[in-house]
Amino acid sequence: MKKKLIITGIILLIIIALPFSMVKRNYNNFVGLQEGVDAQWANVETVLQRRFDLIPNLVNTVKGFADHEKGVFTEVTRLRSQWASAGTATEKVGVANEMQGALGRLMLVAENYPQLKSNQNFLALQDELSGTENRISVERRRYNESVRGYNTSVRKFPGVLIANLFGFDKREAFEAAQEAATAPTVQF
Repeated sequence: MKKKLIITGIILLIIIALPFSMVKRNYNNFVGLQEGVDAQWANVETVLQRRFDLIPNLVNTVKGFADHEKGVFTEVTRLRSQWASAGTATEKVGVANEMQGALGRLMLVAENYPQLKSNQNFLALQDELSGTENRISVERRRYNESVRGYNTSVRKFPGVLIANLFGFDKREAFEAAQEAATAPTVQF
């Protein structure tokens, strides 16, 4: 009788402990992956902020040579303000994508002014901006890898059950703007 009671107790313990262990492991995995995604997004925001901090210097340098190209400068300034007031990651992604297009147009303005291209301040800022764009590209890729790992875990079984139970939702990847699919026209 005592032996049956011990065996029954062990079986009940296994029946209770096994699902609890599975839920705990999956939950902790999701928390770790979610923190990784958040950390990678913070890295993206850091390099995007660097871009937005460099822009006023670049714009002011170019303005001295191209006062009549006000449309591009106005747009860059507007987008910089939108970046500062963007609250969500999705809003920031949209502004960042728009800014990428505006910076391309700003560089085309610079191409029209040969004396600007030889200005040391402009060249230094252009190098900084180019380096920043490369950093943004790297951080976007890392963020998207992190999102892919998280989203895969959220969708796989049995993780999908735990994710739905505890509200771990799928995250959005950082996607290129639609304009990026069209090659810019370069004329000499």
